[in-house]
Amino acid sequence: MRVAYVCTDPGIPVFGSKGASVHVQAVLRELVSRGAEVHLVCARAGREIPAGLAGVRVHLLPPVGRGATAERERAAQASDTAVAGVLDTLGALDLVYERYALWGRTTTGWAARQGVPSVLEVNAPLVQEQAEHRDLVDRAGAQEVAASALSAADAVVCVSDEVAAWARATSARPERVTTVPNGVDTDRVRPTTAPVTPADAEAFVVGFVGTLKAWHGVEVLIEAVALLGQQDPSWRLLLVGDGPRSDALRALAVSTGAQVEMAGAVPPDEVPAHLHRMDVAVAPYPDLPGLYFSPLKVYEYLAAGLPVVASAVGQVPAALEGGRLGTLVRPGDAAALADALAALRTDVVRRVSLRTATRDAAVERHTWRAVVDRVLDLAGLGVTA
Repeated sequence: MRVAYVCTDPGIPVFGSKGASVHVQAVLRELVSRGAEVHLVCARAGREIPAGLAGVRVHLLPPVGRGATAERERAAQASDTAVAGVLDTLGALDLVYERYALWGRTTTGWAARQGVPSVLEVNAPLVQEQAEHRDLVDRAGAQEVAASALSAADAVVCVSDEVAAWARATSARPERVTTVPNGVDTDRVRPTTAPVTPADAEAFVVGFVGTLKAWHGVEVLIEAVALLGQQDPSWRLLLVGDGPRSDALRALAVSTGAQVEMAGAVPPDEVPAHLHRMDVAVAPYPDLPGLYFSPLKVYEYLAAGLPVVASAVGQVPAALEGGRLGTLVRPGDAAALADALAALRTDVVRRVSLRTATRDAAVERHTWRAVVDRVLDLAGLGVTA
C-alpha cells in the first residue's frame, strides 16, 4: 500500500512534542507497521524523525513564516496549493490521508480528480476556533475551504461528535462523516512495575500532561493541590508540558504555596517515564461552551494504568466510562477536585484495581491500531490493506 499523508498546518511540527504532533506520529507509525510506503507531505517537520518512522519519506511544502495575519493566510493558501505538485510526483497511490488544516483544500480535490481514495481527519472546527481564539481575516474564505475539503473527501473522520456535527453542517455530503475518537500507543505507554504508593507515603504525586493553555484548567488543579498541601505537605504536583500559561502558572504555584514541579515540554518517548512518577493523573478541563476535543491525555493516563480524576465535560465522561475508570468532578471547582484526590489517596484498594481496569480499557478499546483499522475500513481499504 502506498500512502500520502498530508499535514499543511504550519502550527504542527509533525515530529514535535505537541499533542497534534503525537497524533500525526501515531497514525504514521500504524501505517508503517502495516508495511505501507508512506510519503509525508507537510508544512513543518520539526525535530529529528522519531524511532519507527525512519522509512517515512518527507516532502516539505513552502514555509508559511511569520507576519501580519492576512499575509500569513495568503502564504498558507499558497503552501497548500503546492501540495498538488508534490502529489503529482509520487506515482500511483492507494490512499491519500489528510489532517484538516484551516487553508487545506488541495489534497482532497486532487484525490477526487485522480480517483484515489481519500480520508480527511478533522480534529477541530478550525474556522470557528481561529476566529474566536486567534485572528482570522478571511473567514468567508476559510469557510469555503472547509466546505470544499469536507465535500470532496471519500471519508471524513472526526475526533468527537461535536466536531462531526460541525463537519456535517459544513459538508455537501454529510453522510460521509463519522466519529472516530483519538487513541493511544499502548506499546509506548505502559504501567509502572513499582507498587502502588501507600496513603501515608512521604510524597504523593498528582500529575498533568499537556500544553499549558487556558482551556486545560491547570489553574484549578494548582489551587486544589494548594488546598491539600495546607493540611499535608506531602502533596506534590507534576506538570509535564509547556505553553503560554507557563509563567502565570508558576507564579500561581508560588502565591498559593503549592509544591509544583514543571517539567516543561518533553519528547513523546519521554512522557511514559513522567507518567510513572504519578500516583494520580488529572484532566481539569473548565466548563467551556462547545467543547469538542477528544481527550488524548486521558487515553494516555489509562494506558499507563493511572487512576484519573477529570472534569465531567465533553467526551471525558465517556472516556472514563461514566466514572468506572476514574472520578468525575465539577469543572472549575478546586475544592471538589481536592476532595476527589484526597479520597483516591486514602483508597489504596481502588487505586490498585484501577491500575488493571484502566490499562485493560486502553488495550481493548482505545489503541491507535483500532483507530487506523476503522479509518482504513471507512476508506474502503479494509483492515488488512
